[in-house]
Amino acid sequence: MAKIKTAKQMERHLKGMANHYRIEILLILAKQENITLEEIVEAVNANEKTIGEHVRRLFTAGLVNKKYRGKFVEHSLTPYGKTFVKFLEAFRCISGTPLQT
Repeated sequence: MAKIKTAKQMERHLKGMANHYRIEILLILAKQENITLEEIVEAVNANEKTIGEHVRRLFTAGLVNKKYRGKFVEHSLTPYGKTFVKFLEAFRCISGTPLQT
């Protein structure tokens, strides 16, 4: 049986993705797992220091895994990260107009 998260635990995950760069990084990792920071920087087209900080925050929030491969670090989504990507993809498709009943 799945453990129910507390409001505090959910806040940590939500704050972890509360930035347009972090959202973009999550969506990129959903398409391509095990990519390096350099590959993320290239995909986002932003400063490496900035993206590195956002990836660190996603890791701290429990949304991204890090796997060390020699001098490189590969990034992938955690199970929670995958759940948040599903939410983001669904949220992206909401038009804002009320549903007709």
